This record gives sequence, structure tokens and C-alpha cells, in this order.
Amino acid sequence: MVVENHKLPRVSATLTIDNGPLFEGDIAGVSSLTGQILGSGTTTMSKDDFNEEIDFLGANVSFSSQGASMSSLSKYFPKVLGLMADGALNPTFTQEEFDSQQNQLVEGIKVNEKDVSTVAGQVQGALVYGKNHPKGEFVTTETAANVTLDDVKSFYNKYYNPNNAYLIIIGDVNFNDVKSLVTSNFSKWKKGETINYTIPKVTNVTQPEINFIDMPNAVQSNISITNSVNLKKADPDYYAALLANRILGGGGDARLYNNLRETNGFTYGAYSSIGNDHETATRFNAFAKVRNEVTDSSVVEFLKEIKRIRMDLVSDAELKQAKAAYVGSFVRALEQPSTAARYALNIETEDLPADYYEDYLKNINAVSAEQVKAAANKFFKEDNLRIIIVGKGKDVIPALEKLPYSINYFDKEGNPTEKPDLGSKIADGVTMNSVLQKYIEAIGGIDKIKAVRSIVTSYEGSSPMGTIGMVEKRLNDKFAQVTSVNGNPMMGIIATQTEMFMKQGGNKIPLPPTFLEDTKPTLGTFYELAILNNPSAKLVGIEKVDGKDAYKIELKGNAMSAASFYDVETGLKLKETSEIDMGGQIQTSEVNFSDYKDVNGILFANKKSTELGPQVVEMFLKEAFIDTGVTDADFE
Repeated sequence: MVVENHKLPRVSATLTIDNGPLFEGDIAGVSSLTGQILGSGTTTMSKDDFNEEIDFLGANVSFSSQGASMSSLSKYFPKVLGLMADGALNPTFTQEEFDSQQNQLVEGIKVNEKDVSTVAGQVQGALVYGKNHPKGEFVTTETAANVTLDDVKSFYNKYYNPNNAYLIIIGDVNFNDVKSLVTSNFSKWKKGETINYTIPKVTNVTQPEINFIDMPNAVQSNISITNSVNLKKADPDYYAALLANRILGGGGDARLYNNLRETNGFTYGAYSSIGNDHETATRFNAFAKVRNEVTDSSVVEFLKEIKRIRMDLVSDAELKQAKAAYVGSFVRALEQPSTAARYALNIETEDLPADYYEDYLKNINAVSAEQVKAAANKFFKEDNLRIIIVGKGKDVIPALEKLPYSINYFDKEGNPTEKPDLGSKIADGVTMNSVLQKYIEAIGGIDKIKAVRSIVTSYEGSSPMGTIGMVEKRLNDKFAQVTSVNGNPMMGIIATQTEMFMKQGGNKIPLPPTFLEDTKPTLGTFYELAILNNPSAKLVGIEKVDGKDAYKIELKGNAMSAASFYDVETGLKLKETSEIDMGGQIQTSEVNFSDYKDVNGILFANKKSTELGPQVVEMFLKEAFIDTGVTDADFE
């Protein structure tokens, strides 16, 4: 398919292999590895030579397990198309490149094991479609490690062929020239065997149920209220389904957003989506991330809105606004040359009538309120919904148990499991002050701690970026932390009684006033001493930290909140967590403490495991100084 556009001297090409959903089973990850290795050299060019040639031409070439793409100036198009074809048809699969990509894949999975959104996406697919379905399986460290180089070669030979391949070329080209170039570059590409794969049938639950996945590190609940649907673009009620979803949760002016955010303030955004697929089932999904304490209330409001759009006709104003949104997006899409090619490909691959997109706006505008209601009843299956919640069980399960739905528990891989331990009961007489006093006594005693005027701690650890250093300096009313890489300061955070700012290089970046207000009550040589009599700090329960019972003390602020965990037996601090609200985006961090050692009669954690971006870095105490090594310049 060729779309000529001579406005700019550029060309793009996309190779799509329409294999449909593929099930990888015990070697899930083989397609990802195949895509990553493609483009790492060819039978005639090394990886370095291949990449250098692309860079020299100022082009972009990329590969996936189901195709390839390129873009370049039109004068270099013949050369770059040839490079893309060479990479796609004549790849080299070396053991060295395979090992490197496999290690990266495994490490990437490990990094995301504690990421609530990643886990939620995986488990939702597994529960809705089943793990034996292409849309329900996901890559684990085990399946990724199972893949061999021979598996990659076999996958490529079986699935990377022209049986269902489409090449779309858009830009400053001439059709006849393109035809000649494509023939010369792809004529030797031979068809493979026909793939016959029966996709398992997807069924919904027989009545609404809660599926809960416990993630103790979750600071919000990830809610997905979902059911499978069978919907194709060619279906007569497709347009009504689109509009029903748009009115329910398709944007910031839709019902879910207005209810859960604007009216109730449960979340920064609540939405819904409905998919379409010409080969297998897809999903209706209503979703949001909400505060732990309103998880149950959010479920109630979600279900109320789903019920309302099924029971009542939408208003004329809502229907008009939804139609206008689709008309506007359709018209804007037509301004892009790639749209015509994409529409032509859809007609070809999804067996649509030739005039499908010519009649699109007419079909959207013809939908009535009654048809929207009928589509909502057909596709938003109120009686067959899975209410999938990934969150902190201790905080949300007691309230969820009061809802009129059964709760089934699953682990992070979608396997049935037991109800999580919600923690032990705090013994009579234990208070926040007694927990903090026990910690202070454990590390050196109140008299010794109160006598300290300043503290310096320096930790170091190894990471893929190099040696990470973290130095903290504390006075009774000031705090400074500097993070370095290979000895070079990268970022600093400084707080005093009057200002709080970030330092990067020579730049001083003020932080919002709410950050300072939340930080001031924690300033001091020891955090525990600072909050000892703070009425905002609360002892909220007992939780497990690395298998040990730990008292949890929370200190909530307007923009910054923190929690500390203290070993019930020894009193020592085991963990700290923090939450920072950055304009609606919640950033979290976690630090674990262990292996305490004595420095001048005071115990400091010798080992800190801390999160730096996606990496968890183990850092060790390099040195600590008491009442020395701190000057006013450290806080400027």
C-alpha cells in the first residue's frame, strides 16, 4: 500500500505481519526476545556496521516480532528500505546477543515486580481471558529464562513470513518506483507454513465478584471493573457501543470522571474503555486508582454509574457531545497521511466493506439514545462483572468485606491464594510514644540521643549506573541529603525552617511551600525524636516486614506523607516509606534497614536497601560522624 505525499521530503514504511494472537506458553517472552534481537546485524553486516549506516543516513529503523518500520529523507529511502529488508529477512541470531537481551528482559521483570500498575495489568488479563489465552498470558522470570536461542530461531522461521504481511509506504515517493524497490528487496522472501491455532473461548463469571490481589507496598488501590465482550468493527452495534463507553467513561467530561473525581474526590481520574477484535474476545473495562480508604466507596460508585447507563436513556446533550468527540477525532485523524493507509489496512485485515470509513460519520450520527442503552446492556455486563482490585489488603479488605460480593484472592501471577494476613492486634498499653521510646532506647538511650547536636552518615552501593553515594547531614533544625554517582553530586535536597529546595549542579530549585510545611515537624538529628510528641503521628497497626512483626507509625501531610516500621521485638527500625503528591501523581519510595552497628555508642543501620528509579540498590554505611563534619554551608 502506497500513500503519496509530497509536502515534505520524507518517507516512512511499516511492515506488518498479521499473525493474530499468538500463545507462547512456557516460553512466554520468546516473541519479545525475537523482536529485540532483530536488527542486531545481518548475514552481510555486523551489528555495529548496520547501526552506523542507519545513523549516517539520519534514519530510523526498528523491528518487532511482527514486523518492522523505517523513516528517512526521501533521497535516502531506497538505501534505508534496503537496510530494513536486510534486517528483517537476513537476521543473525547470535548467542551473545541472545544472552544480553534475555538478561535485560529478566531484570526488567524483576524491577517491575513491586509495581502495582504492572501487576494489575498482568493479573487483569489472566483473570478475564485465562492463562491459556494469548491475551491472558504474560512473561515471568521463569518463562523468560526458559527461552533458548533455538526457540527464537524457531519462532522467527515459523511466524516471520509474508503469508499475512502488509507493507505500507507513505511520503515523498512515486508508486512505480516504490513497486520496483519493494520487488527487488522482498522478492526472495518465501512463504511459510499456514498457522492453525484455535483461540480458547472466553467466558465471564456467573455473578459479580471481587478478585483481590494483595500488594503491601500499594499506596493506592488499582480498581478494574471488567467483563469480556465480543465486538468487531463490522458489528451493527459497534457505533452505539463506542458512544455508550464515551458517555460512561471515555474522557474528562464523562460520568465516571464527574462522579469519582469531581463529586467525590476519590481519584484524579476515572475512565472506561471498550475494545474490539475481529479474531477473539476483548474487554469492557472501567478503571481508576483511588485512595485506600475510599476503595469500597469507589466500587459502589462505579457500579452505580454502570447500572444507570443500562437503566436510563442518556440525555440528548450527552449523546450530542459524545458524537461531536468522535466526529472531531475522525476529522483530525484524516489530516495525517498515515490514516488513509491504516484505514485501508483495517479494511483488508478485518474484512470490512470498502466504504466502511466513508460511512463512518454517517453511522456515528445515526445512533439513537435507545441504541446506546441497548449497547450498554449488551456490553456492560452488570451481572457478570469482575471487580479486580490490586491494593494493600490490610487497609482495604475489612471495608470490602461489607459489600454484597464474594471475594476471591489471587497472587501477583493470577493464581488462587488464601486471604492475606491483615496483621496482629496491637497489645494493650502500646502507644506511638512507647514504640518510639523503645527505638530510641535500642539505639543508644534518650540521654545520649538528646545530647547529639549534629549527625553525618555516608552510604555507598553499586548499581548499573556505577557507585551510588548518599550523604545525609542533620542539625536540630536543618537537613541536607546529596546523592552522587561515581563521586559526582547529582541531586541534593535541603530543608531548613524557612525554605526547602532541590540542588542540581549549580541550580537551586525551590520546592512547593506545602513540602516545607510537611517536612518541618520531622527536622532534627533523629526523626523519632522530632515526632515523639507530634499529634499528627499515629500508631496504625502491625505489619510484616521481611517476615518480622513491625509497628507502623504514620505521619500524614498535605503533600508528603511517611511511614516508619519498628521491630516489635527489638524496637529497631526496619523500614521507611514515603508518598509525595506531585500534582496528582503519587511518587513512592521505600528504604529498608538492617545490620545495625555501633558508632560512638549509637546504633546506625549498616545496610540500607533503597529505591533509585526502577532499581533497588543495597547501600552500606561508609562512615558516620557525631557532632562534627557539619557547617552552615551544607544547607545553602
